[in-house]
Amino acid sequence: MKIGIPRETHPGERRVAASPAAVARYLKLGFEVTVEADAGAGASYPDEKYIEAGASIVSGDAAFGESDVVLKVRAPRELEGGAHEVDRIREGATLISFLFPAQAEDEIERLRARGITTLAVDQIPRITRAQKMDALSSTANIAGYRAVVEASNEFGSFFTGQFTAAGKVPPARVLVIGAGVAGLAAIGAARGLGAIVRAFDTRESVRDQIKSLGGEFLTVQIEESGEGGGGYAKTMSKEFIEAEMALFREQAKDIDIVITTALIPGKKAPTLWTKDMVETMRPGSVVVDLAAEQGGNCEGTVPGERTVVDGVVILGYTDLASRMANVASDLYGTNLAHLLDELGGAEGYSIDHENEVVRCALITEKGEIMWPPPKRPEPTPAAKPPEATKAAPPAPARPAAKAPTKSHGHGPAEPSEAAGKFSPLSIVFMVVLAAIWAGLRLQPTASGLDPKAGEFLQHLTVFVLACFVGWQVVWNVTPALHTPLMSVTNAISGIIVVGGLLLATAEAGNAAAWVGAIAVLFATINVVGGFQVTRRMLRMFRK
Repeated sequence: MKIGIPRETHPGERRVAASPAAVARYLKLGFEVTVEADAGAGASYPDEKYIEAGASIVSGDAAFGESDVVLKVRAPRELEGGAHEVDRIREGATLISFLFPAQAEDEIERLRARGITTLAVDQIPRITRAQKMDALSSTANIAGYRAVVEASNEFGSFFTGQFTAAGKVPPARVLVIGAGVAGLAAIGAARGLGAIVRAFDTRESVRDQIKSLGGEFLTVQIEESGEGGGGYAKTMSKEFIEAEMALFREQAKDIDIVITTALIPGKKAPTLWTKDMVETMRPGSVVVDLAAEQGGNCEGTVPGERTVVDGVVILGYTDLASRMANVASDLYGTNLAHLLDELGGAEGYSIDHENEVVRCALITEKGEIMWPPPKRPEPTPAAKPPEATKAAPPAPARPAAKAPTKSHGHGPAEPSEAAGKFSPLSIVFMVVLAAIWAGLRLQPTASGLDPKAGEFLQHLTVFVLACFVGWQVVWNVTPALHTPLMSVTNAISGIIVVGGLLLATAEAGNAAAWVGAIAVLFATINVVGGFQVTRRMLRMFRK
């Protein structure tokens, strides 16, 4: 199969659908790759680099019309003279790009009419398995970082505080509204520059993420969950919005830089930073509106432009990711490589409707519009045990549990309903071990309990307790605590190594020595593997 990568035609777009490194990934999947001449020039990827990676340089007509799969960044658009990019794609081919189908009805109809199969990367579900294909998160991460860079270019002072011979300069105060991927990236970048960062989000679940990056979490007194589907926020009640606006008006008096990132899928971006808030800000302050392309979170935002209102600079740039085209193209191309692998590569390529990732991204296929995808059935709630229906004394009041969060599909797992209960298999296991223990304990001898049986009984007791406690600890601990639990198991494995060494050297050559040697081997594997996993996880949080 042949992949075609054309040059992007959207005004100001410098990204390309694949870097040379991504092209090498496509080739490993068995695809033949063609790239339009100068397609990567805006991202600092000359044609020579694509040729070295194994791609062929072709004309735009060939990249569109002679490819089985066309990879783009932006959705197909109408060109000067009335021609449309959709008409350049051969009938029956596949298009993979950003599309945002809720705002692209005309393009979807054109794609359907030509029998083109379309996969929109912006519709890939934010679930754990699809993280490596999540192009939206890759783009948002870059946009959040770049928003801080643009703000620092406009702001007339330091981000970090300064003590100089000429006097003291206070640090910049930054407010980030919306703590999704872009918001968290902005918080991290601003804190890295030394600013005092405050952040607001309707989802209580992001509090710890904001604090872990050094930000202060702002909240209102009204308790209401802002959790929406797929890791997004939802529209809040009128009372909550009024309290939210009051908080922002108070913050506007003290804030130097505001970065807004709030988006609701399929709807116009909510207006969160009003004209009176802009007027309250000091001259020289900066507002960066990452939602400008969807209408903007700030009154006064002009999509794609820099405006000044009462001395406050408002940046409505819609090409923040494109301003870092080199890394943005590389990450996007990697996302597409994982998606192509999910589709089966060149040899096993297929549109599998049973694959949740593929079905959610599928917009058109064989002349039919396939979007929106069918809703996933809600899990059936487990029936309560009969004991739960019996009358019981009232329990003391407890705070209401927070709604579970799902941030890009990998939020904390809910505790299992079976936690703290014994499975039938564990009960059988305990009964058998108890019977063996009792049989040995009651074994009659002339002088009481046989010494060998007594020694074996001691070891068996330790073994039973270890199995029982280990089983219950591992299976009843929430997945969020598995990493710290790994440290405990490493310590226990260290004890096993010491005990195994003592046993292996005490009576060399007998069965006990071999058992000790085997215990040392497996415990060592556990210790080394545990520390390697822990080091890899800690490396993710290092700057």
